[in-house]
Formats: sequence, structure tokens, C-alpha cells
Amino acid sequence: MSRSHRQEGPDRLYVITSGRSAGADESLDAVTLIVAESEPAAGMQSEHAEILRMCGSGPMAVVEISAHLHLPVAVVRILLTDLLDAGRVTARHPRPAPSPARPLASPDVLEKVLVALHNL
Repeated sequence: MSRSHRQEGPDRLYVITSGRSAGADESLDAVTLIVAESEPAAGMQSEHAEILRMCGSGPMAVVEISAHLHLPVAVVRILLTDLLDAGRVTARHPRPAPSPARPLASPDVLEKVLVALHNL
């Protein structure tokens, strides 16, 4: 059983990110879906290889990857940025839910649909 990142010293996290604490892609939020575009390669960092294995069977959210690796989301975002830069994964950003401020369709389109339904 692996230990939680809270039980790990900061040294391990420092090594995993090669000393980086910033530089992650800002567009990667907790619900961004990650899709593997390649298989793990020999000599690859173990965390990078594990991400590719996990995301190879289907899209996985950043927060899910973080939970499976027992690493903080900030560290996972740095690892994912490495993989994005190498073209080994792609990110799918979820579309915002429709709201009164951002309706699914414009009022003009809805009015045209309503008129068309009345004409039936």
C-alpha cells in the first residue's frame, strides 16, 4: 500500500517535479479530462508512465489522476504539463453548463423554434 502525500516528505515531491513548483499549464483544472496519445516509453519517469497507462483506457480527470497517484493536484498538473508539451497526452476542457447568463441557445433561436412548433 502506498503512502499518502501527506506522509511523504517534501523531498519526494521536489524530485518528482525536478524542483519545479510553478510552470504548470494554467488551463488544467481539477475536472479537465486527460487522454493518453501514446504508450509509456522505456526510460520515462515512473509517474509519467503511470499517467499514460491510466489514461490509455479512457479519459481521466486531473483530480482522479491525483487520487490514484496519491500526489497533490499541483504536482500532477506539473507532470501533465510535461506530457502535454511532449504531445503524449491531450486535454479536454469541459464545457460550462448552460445558465441564464450563458444559455445553451440564443433567445432568437429559441423564438424561431417556438414559432416553428406553433406552425405545425
